[in-house]
Amino acid sequence: MSDSLNLSADEVLTTTRSVRKRLDFSRPVDPAVIRECLEIAGQAPSASNRQDWHFIFVTEPEKRALLADIYARGAEISYASRDNQDLAVSEDKRRVRESSQYLIKHMAEAPVLFIPCIEGRTDNAPVEKQASRWGTIVPAMWSFMLAARNRGLGTCLTTMHLNLEREAAEVLEIPYDEIMQVGLIPVAYTKGTDFKLAKRQPLDSVMHWEGW
Repeated sequence: MSDSLNLSADEVLTTTRSVRKRLDFSRPVDPAVIRECLEIAGQAPSASNRQDWHFIFVTEPEKRALLADIYARGAEISYASRDNQDLAVSEDKRRVRESSQYLIKHMAEAPVLFIPCIEGRTDNAPVEKQASRWGTIVPAMWSFMLAARNRGLGTCLTTMHLNLEREAAEVLEIPYDEIMQVGLIPVAYTKGTDFKLAKRQPLDSVMHWEGW
């Protein structure tokens, strides 16, 4: 087993952040540590207990650069569709945009890029089918990120490369018509491990009993 931070379950759950600016691009990640995290992720719940998921890890510099370029162009598509005026007046959103721009610039430097995939596409599918497909892979992705956190690794779930998913499929030789990519997750050790609870809305503003 790799070195662990020995965090409690509650500590892992409440301090696993989307890490961008504190990713340490200079430190390599042992494939054995990735495998440990994935073994844990494989125990995540899934629809009908099916494991029709696949997990791609990319370490080759050339492929990382190609994926980073796709991600950057996908981000341009996403940003073009958003309300820039709203982003300009919101300090929180300005910080998120700044952090996201940092990751766009440095995505290729992450020692590992993680692309979770699921068999079957949900393009134009009913909501129930979409929920079933995404609900099968997302718990495993989150379990991987939690396991990574407990080993001093940082992660950040991104989805903007999915604007150009077919291009990424070509780079990774994924059979696009049969396999759906679900995200692009940089994986690296973090600069420090002292992540705290994040600011969230008051619980009473989002908690409902018996209905809306």
